[in-house]
Amino acid sequence: MDIRDRRSGQERRGTKRYQVELDVEWQSARGKFPGSMSDVNLDGCFVLSSGDVTDGELVNVYVPMADGLIAEFDGLVANHVFEIGFGIKFGKLSPTQRDLLFKIVREFEKN
Repeated sequence: MDIRDRRSGQERRGTKRYQVELDVEWQSARGKFPGSMSDVNLDGCFVLSSGDVTDGELVNVYVPMADGLIAEFDGLVANHVFEIGFGIKFGKLSPTQRDLLFKIVREFEKN
């Protein structure tokens, strides 16, 4: 079992992280699970969840929007911490997905 503190060591991301607290669902080949997005940038996000994942695994993250729609983002698990959560490196984002991420960040920066 590989237990690592994701906060220790050198910062791996080249772009600024934005702290958010957003309930999401995520899905892998093992099923669909609840989670909470704890930070995000245009490269990826971190999902707090006790669900089981492996590095390199493909996952989809479903983010509820204020208008009742659900935005979907896909990516690969970049790293995981058992029983805490996992970081995702997003796949190629569409212009609409990029705009949605900016919208999410702006909402949390207001608070």
